[in-house]
Amino acid sequence: MEIEIKYSIIGHKIGDKLWQDEILANMEDENSREQLFMKSAYFDTDDYVLSENDIAFRVRLENKRVVASLKWGGNSEGALHKRQEINVPMDDEACFLNPDPAVFKESEIGANILRLIDERPLINLMEIHYLRRRFRIDTGSSLIEISIDEGKIVTDNGTEPINEVELELFSGEVEDLLRVGTSLCERYELEEESRSKYARGLNLLNMGKK
Repeated sequence: MEIEIKYSIIGHKIGDKLWQDEILANMEDENSREQLFMKSAYFDTDDYVLSENDIAFRVRLENKRVVASLKWGGNSEGALHKRQEINVPMDDEACFLNPDPAVFKESEIGANILRLIDERPLINLMEIHYLRRRFRIDTGSSLIEISIDEGKIVTDNGTEPINEVELELFSGEVEDLLRVGTSLCERYELEEESRSKYARGLNLLNMGKK
């Protein structure tokens, strides 16, 4: 289960201020700070069978690391997002051109999407390119990853900028996650984001919120 909260960054250079925040730095998990170039591609059939069943199939390049992911069963309440997720490391970048959902076949959800797809070809719905600056904090009872994302969502119907911060709960209590998020909102006037990057891309494609 992936549990995170998302906020849109509105003010000028707020992302830099979050990256340098002294309160977060005092809780920072040692050697966890890094910057990554992320390139994500989302795939579906030409009749959108995965999207219609609330399933996202993503391949993402994280610097030089390639990961295939399935996300499903998502729901959001304001900024709080919860969804099921499976991640599988891949050998190379070829899966961006020819993704193979069979890498998930040993899981129940993987077997389900293979039935849904039924050997139909997959198409690239959208790509999402962004720079992610991230680090982890330890509140004493919870481990939380802070990610500051800047980039864009790219679809055949146009693009949309990304400027947001995500807080993902690695371990511990949801209450800690919400408390840290509320504190950041108060300090930086962040706005709750109820949509994932994928959902925003679907909206660009006029496919509605998933």
